[in-house]
Amino acid sequence: MSENSNRPRVLVADDERVIADTLAMILNQSGFEARAVYSGERALELAPTFEPNMLISDVIMADLNGIDAAIRIREILPEIKILLFSGQAATADLLEKARAQGHEFEILAKPVHPQDLLSRLRA
Repeated sequence: MSENSNRPRVLVADDERVIADTLAMILNQSGFEARAVYSGERALELAPTFEPNMLISDVIMADLNGIDAAIRIREILPEIKILLFSGQAATADLLEKARAQGHEFEILAKPVHPQDLLSRLRA
């Protein structure tokens, strides 16, 4: 756990770099310690060392989709809060598959308004 900060840590994963960077910037300015990554694989690599309290991830990404990344990260960090977002219809099938395996995720539609995101994270 980071000794230099007691701000909640948030890992933001989106293969659209401008979205990931913008969300991380907004979160950093709003009292969180946020880092942006641009793939599900990178989120999975960073999670054990960054130890985020929350993962915000796009669902549809090229290498490892956000749902599979979330499931694998939750295996490492069981207490992590996960918030997924997507602008694509294919998400419903992936969510159903995850639910069938016993995983439940909250999902927001893209584009995500910063105030909506912040209110979900502070809930």
